[in-house]
Amino acid sequence: MSSTAWKEHVYEENYAKTLISLERRKEQDPSFTVEEARGVLKHLYIQDGNNWVGRGELQDIVMSATIDAYERFIEMLEAATR
Repeated sequence: MSSTAWKEHVYEENYAKTLISLERRKEQDPSFTVEEARGVLKHLYIQDGNNWVGRGELQDIVMSATIDAYERFIEMLEAATR
């Protein structure tokens, strides 16, 4: 695996797992709203900005993938209600 391939793998794997988890949660809990997802996303943004401890490259990739998956999930929910 190349020096950048592992990064792509980690990102894609975490993005997919987060998105699948959010979709399953919505299926199993119809009361899970876009507002709740936005609330979690808000806290993820804060956590991402609070990198005072220094997460390291791996955790930065995981955080980025998680945030991107939440953003995509919210877009999908909003599109479904239009």
